[in-house]
Amino acid sequence: MQAYNHYIIVDKIKEAPRKVGDFELPGVDPTSDVRYLKGKVINFGINVQGLKEGNIVYYDKHAGHGVPSENGGLLYVIRMQDVVIVEE
Repeated sequence: MQAYNHYIIVDKIKEAPRKVGDFELPGVDPTSDVRYLKGKVINFGINVQGLKEGNIVYYDKHAGHGVPSENGGLLYVIRMQDVVIVEE
């Protein structure tokens, strides 16, 4: 699977549950205040600059669409304009 043009294929990173006192809070809830999700770059189109495979990116939680991967998981296709932070 190869991204085209200005699109990026990311694998969404699930947040680990957090403990507050005796309570365990699940990872980031999509209905919460958090606006950005975290994902690992799988590949990207030829018009995307400044990224490398394996980079961690933060992107708008309403961006992109899920596509099935070869191993039965779910990857997400987002546009470069939806990326707000890149971790090296």
